[in-house]
Amino acid sequence: MKIGLQVPNFTFPREKDSFAQDIKDIAIQADEAGFQSLWVMDHFFQIGSEGGLLLGPAEEDMYEGYSVLNYLAGLTKNIKLGTMVTGNIYRNPGVLVKTVTSLDILSKGRAYLGIGAGWFEREALGFGISFDNWKTRFEKLEETLQIIRLMWSEENGLEFNGKHYQMQETLCHPQPIQRYPPILIGGMGPTKTLRFVAKYADACNLFMGRGKEALKEAVKNLKKHCENENRSYEEIEKTSLGSVFLDQPNVPNMTSSGNKNLKTVDDIIENLKWQHELGVDQAIFNMKYPLADQEPLKIFKEEIIPAVSDW
Repeated sequence: MKIGLQVPNFTFPREKDSFAQDIKDIAIQADEAGFQSLWVMDHFFQIGSEGGLLLGPAEEDMYEGYSVLNYLAGLTKNIKLGTMVTGNIYRNPGVLVKTVTSLDILSKGRAYLGIGAGWFEREALGFGISFDNWKTRFEKLEETLQIIRLMWSEENGLEFNGKHYQMQETLCHPQPIQRYPPILIGGMGPTKTLRFVAKYADACNLFMGRGKEALKEAVKNLKKHCENENRSYEEIEKTSLGSVFLDQPNVPNMTSSGNKNLKTVDDIIENLKWQHELGVDQAIFNMKYPLADQEPLKIFKEEIIPAVSDW
């Protein structure tokens, strides 16, 4: 089983003049610790509690995700890099494909393309980005997934005429180093999101914070969609996203929804065991200010990653 690291909060204890060094320190330590992947959010406002995590008000520090990842690409050697996840509404599909292609080349083949329909209405309206209804956002997401596949194929350059996007030339030169940087779709929606995973994606991301039963149901739904799409369920990487609170005594033992907060090594390994049994291939965790105390990353390196590496 593999372990990934998400950095969802850029309000570090030191001032912004130190941010380049701070995020470099985190990335290098995670790379050397054996984390499989490193993820940043693709947001322009901090998301408060709207995304299900208590991450702070909109005014807290937030950096453009791909700029950060391109910086880290030149500082790391093995760890894979991606956004958890890009809101499709933020970028023209062709621009997004070129952006991730550049990341893949700069990182020598270590890019993921994480994507979702987009949900943060305040952020979109704040920046003057069109925020359509749910149905339209998912129609746009599906067309973008089709464009991604086309631009990363030998047929790149062909015209694309969709309902929402029209491109006279889907040209992508150079092509990425990976033949297809893995497309990861975030979310657990049973009708649209997981169907898109089965039809277009290489990986999915499920929200561990919703508990074992919710993950079990999501896996069940994904298997059904794979059967309907004549797609191998096994070839799709199943990832999860959750939070750990190592050495944080003020955090309650249980979440408001009744799930156990992960505060000790035993908590985390127990959690990873049932995730592995459900079929999760990579568990991605965020943690509170890993820079302020690098001990949590050290604990993952010495105790957690070795314990699950053979699963």
